[in-house]
Amino acid sequence: MSPTEPDQTRYIFVTGGVVSSLGKGIAAASLGVLLKERGLRVTLQKLDPYINVDPGTLSPLQHGEVFVTEDGAETDLDLGHYERFIDANLSQDNNTTTGRIYRTVIDAERHGDYLGRTVQVIPHITDEIKRSVSVLGTGHDIVISEVGGTVGDIESLPFLEGIRQFRQEVGSRALHVHLTLVPYISAAGELKTKPTQHSVRELMQTGIQPAVLICRTEHPLDEDIKAKIAGFTNVDPAGVIEARDVETIYEVPLEFRRQRLDDFVLSRFGMTAPAPDLTAWKHIVERIKAPSRGAVRIAVVGKYTELVDAYKSVEQALIHGGIEHDVEVAIDWIASEELETGLDPGFLSEYHGLLVPGGFGDRGIEGMVTAIRWARENGLPFLGICLGLQCAVIEFARNVVGLKGAHSFEFDQASPHPVICLMDEQRNVITKGGTMRLGSYVAKLGADSRAAKVYGSSEITERHRHRYEVNNDYRSRLGEKGLAFSATSLDSKLVEMIELPGHPWFVGSQFHPELKSRPTRAHPLFASFIEAGAIRAQVADTPRAAALGA
Repeated sequence: MSPTEPDQTRYIFVTGGVVSSLGKGIAAASLGVLLKERGLRVTLQKLDPYINVDPGTLSPLQHGEVFVTEDGAETDLDLGHYERFIDANLSQDNNTTTGRIYRTVIDAERHGDYLGRTVQVIPHITDEIKRSVSVLGTGHDIVISEVGGTVGDIESLPFLEGIRQFRQEVGSRALHVHLTLVPYISAAGELKTKPTQHSVRELMQTGIQPAVLICRTEHPLDEDIKAKIAGFTNVDPAGVIEARDVETIYEVPLEFRRQRLDDFVLSRFGMTAPAPDLTAWKHIVERIKAPSRGAVRIAVVGKYTELVDAYKSVEQALIHGGIEHDVEVAIDWIASEELETGLDPGFLSEYHGLLVPGGFGDRGIEGMVTAIRWARENGLPFLGICLGLQCAVIEFARNVVGLKGAHSFEFDQASPHPVICLMDEQRNVITKGGTMRLGSYVAKLGADSRAAKVYGSSEITERHRHRYEVNNDYRSRLGEKGLAFSATSLDSKLVEMIELPGHPWFVGSQFHPELKSRPTRAHPLFASFIEAGAIRAQVADTPRAAALGA
């Protein structure tokens, strides 16, 4: 029986040890899928120990993409995994950081809320951490909170103390899941459990006893190894879960279900619920691993391509488009700077689509412009997102309208033709964090536009993260030469989408459609883009045409 009152909400805390990047976010999201598919109301949360208030000003090359929620919160990329897996829109409450926790406490101290008492990590910081977790309890049966970093990191200690206290206060309504590494030593031909033992010992020194161990491994864990791990860590053998590498992250929920992780968790909570229906997930995995209609090659030309996590949602949205059309999506990540240092844009002839994603700063901009020009002139399907749209406008202004020196005010404040400019209300803004157009906005679509056909609607709601806009002073000149503004804000003052009506598929969006794509429901723009790529693949490659059902 599932709980219905806030004081009956169950809480799961996910921590990690040994090394970072073991996949806590995917593990937490996968457990969330299993519990949601059993009819429970589930939400997920990321507790990040860094001092930044949010990741909005962090380099994508250090921390990966910034995921933006409907309410405009700039959050950790793991929230993207959470949304995609449990198919729910999250909010600012689902991500907090050390910086945000401390800022809240310090603001309260400055306002005199503590009545002159000494403000300390315990209880004031830990109380705020506990409050940030409990606020999600209302309306949910299960709250899964992932703690960033690894056990033993000094910056994680307040969060570990906070969740330890939380478990102490709510008793059996909370449990701890710990993710560790079980490495394989090839020279010895053995899996080694000692790192896991030490990691759990480190965790127990903070007062936390895990109920579940999720063990990342490249090789199967036999029952003897699981029994050994359980014996040294005081964990029930049924709670030792093998997490082997899989072909696609969407296979992880199926693997966890195979090992009955959700059954074990519910038993620890004293709960019962119907078995999960994972038919949709099995279908997703089958289409990713064995697509029946060939392959589509997509070139992503961007600024941060050396770290795929910088474009994690773009990557996943492209995969979702492939699932929709039962094709493999082969993605090549190409640094836009290479097109500025000798790479001939003719290499794009090997691809079936070009995507230019978002970014900030002037590095690599001319490479993006060069790639977009080739796509426009050669009929290559093109999707530009945020900066990608802006570069497409710059390219069109220069090479079609003939506006020499056309540029974005962001990159060239002396440009004679700033076709991309600041919004009026942003002209005097000095600080960077949280000053952009963020979150969900409504746009209206042109009646006869490709955009309207793709969406099947005259009005859409999409998420934004940008500071610059198409300059309205140039809209008529661009339009006269054939650039269509297929979506605008409701008051028509801001350009939301562009397209080229005579091109096979050429679309740009000021917003970030990738943020709303789901494996079970590809975003319409990505689904249509991949479809256009599949059509080009048919034309360009006769053997593949047969595979695509031409």
